[in-house]
Amino acid sequence: MQELSGQLQELLDKGFIRPSFSPWGSPILFVKKKDGSFRMCIDYRELNKLTIKNRYPLPRIDDLFDQLQGATYFSKIDLRSGYHQLRIHDDDIPKTAFRTRYGHYEFLVMPFGLTNAPAVFMDLMNRVCRPYLDKFVIVFIDDILIYSRNQQEHAQHLKLILELLAREKLYAKFSKCEFWLREVQFLGHVVNQNGIQVDPSKIQAVKQWETPRTPTEIRQFLGLVSHPQFSTNGIIPFGSVTNQDLRSIDIAKTSI
Repeated sequence: MQELSGQLQELLDKGFIRPSFSPWGSPILFVKKKDGSFRMCIDYRELNKLTIKNRYPLPRIDDLFDQLQGATYFSKIDLRSGYHQLRIHDDDIPKTAFRTRYGHYEFLVMPFGLTNAPAVFMDLMNRVCRPYLDKFVIVFIDDILIYSRNQQEHAQHLKLILELLAREKLYAKFSKCEFWLREVQFLGHVVNQNGIQVDPSKIQAVKQWETPRTPTEIRQFLGLVSHPQFSTNGIIPFGSVTNQDLRSIDIAKTSI
């Protein structure tokens, strides 16, 4: 309860939430972070079911990486609480309401968990960075990668992007930013002048997965490894048929 009280107070102090009298009220839950602390999350599943979906396309990861050939210097910028840098339209604020034992609150800024949040933020970042996209900048939602062929170019590129973010009042979290790298971890991959490969730490879950023996287990496994971070040039190198007309059939097995 102390964790909940502390996080609510922090959101109030930052002006991200306010007390609410809205008839809406999504539940909350806590998710454990890598450092052992807990993050308060809002379960917006019921609201998301009623939301008209924003079909703005998120970029394919393999298409983004096609631009990096010849790059030797990299910098990575992580926007601070990216979604919270966008205000919610006044008419929609009551819909973001959530309930806690300490009262009812609603967001004044875009919270995490809304079905359209990634698309809206991706649209914003593409508009902001459009002059430099496909030249020396890759944007994926709130992650920005600056890439250059040499030191002189990289200094110029960094200056342009940092000045752009300052003009647009988009703020980065310095502790999560990395500058002047010769090798960078980005979107589950390791990138350097020699090429791109899947981050070894990201495939431990695949290596440690027990051999699936039922159609359900096969589907679960394929759901894991079909994520773009495990693909090469957008191609998933294996697959399996698990059912046909509701009848069980033999499953082709591939070892990886």
